[in-house]
Amino acid sequence: MRPTVLLFDIDGTLISTGGAGRRAISRAFDLLHRREDACATFSFDGMTDRAIVRLGLAAIGVDATDANIDALLATYITCLEASVRSVPDQHYVVHDGMRDAVDASLRAGAAVGLGTGNVREGARVKLQRVGLYSKFSFGGFGDDHELRPELIRAGADRGARQLDVKREDARVVIIGDTPKDVHAALAIGAECIGVSTGAHGVDELRDVGAKWAFNSLAEEGALKALLG
Repeated sequence: MRPTVLLFDIDGTLISTGGAGRRAISRAFDLLHRREDACATFSFDGMTDRAIVRLGLAAIGVDATDANIDALLATYITCLEASVRSVPDQHYVVHDGMRDAVDASLRAGAAVGLGTGNVREGARVKLQRVGLYSKFSFGGFGDDHELRPELIRAGADRGARQLDVKREDARVVIIGDTPKDVHAALAIGAECIGVSTGAHGVDELRDVGAKWAFNSLAEEGALKALLG
């Protein structure tokens, strides 16, 4: 197998959290700015945490300085811990095929990481509940960069270093559920596997450039696409 770096998105791809992240962001805005509704008018799909906070601050007329964003994110992580604990098991799920796909990729010798708009601590909180965080030894995160292509690039570089190859010599595959995942993959010359476990269907993901799209990674042919 060609040296392979796999970067998995979290929300809507690996897991669904029953709205824990949105509730935690809303609570953080309420605690710091008394504006629980700051992010009520826009979707979080494919966005980085810093971009979400920046847009929320702008919506309530607060300067989106680095200091204000950092303060909101620190409060968000505290709120997220409680929010994740409060979600019933039936609403906090690992999507079909994901555990098997991650384990098979590790056995095959791929560098298996995260490619997510979550800040690193948010990724830890969300994935530890379902026992997945320890599977990923590296990643590209929302605190690496506010723009998704750049955090994906950072994750791909880390994966290539783990394999002791240049990124240009590795096969890089992004696994995600939104058009933003696809666009980020294409922006760095990577492949993308789309999964329709979020809000976007397989046809939409293919139309925006995903090389493959599946209803889930449990579907026939998904592991072959993943590992080449």
